[in-house]
Amino acid sequence: QAHLVESGGGSVQPGGSLRLSCEASGDTLSIFYMAWFRQGPGTERGPVAGIKTTTGGVYYADSVKGRFTVSRDTKNTLYLEMNNLKMEDTAKYYCGISRGCNRDWSESRCYDFWGQGTQVIVSS
Repeated sequence: QAHLVESGGGSVQPGGSLRLSCEASGDTLSIFYMAWFRQGPGTERGPVAGIKTTTGGVYYADSVKGRFTVSRDTKNTLYLEMNNLKMEDTAKYYCGISRGCNRDWSESRCYDFWGQGTQVIVSS
């Protein structure tokens, strides 16, 4: 079992920045993907950014490219640096771990463990 705890959410104005963190603990030896997903009001959970640990490959949803940066440290903490936030970025952000998947990183069914999420509100 792996346990994930997200933090760093909050309320910001459009154009502002936030940095989210996701601390992973427990059985973290076999991580294939670590990723951020989000779920806005009335929408399904969708991909934001992810890392393939075996290759170091980094992936982004088109809507956040150039504004968000995903990174991971050696202690299995995943970060999401969010700049130039827009109102449409308002959502609950979730961190997920996949132990192995032959699908694209963006498919939520790849992920075996999820955190409880952290809320991001972008409003003027």
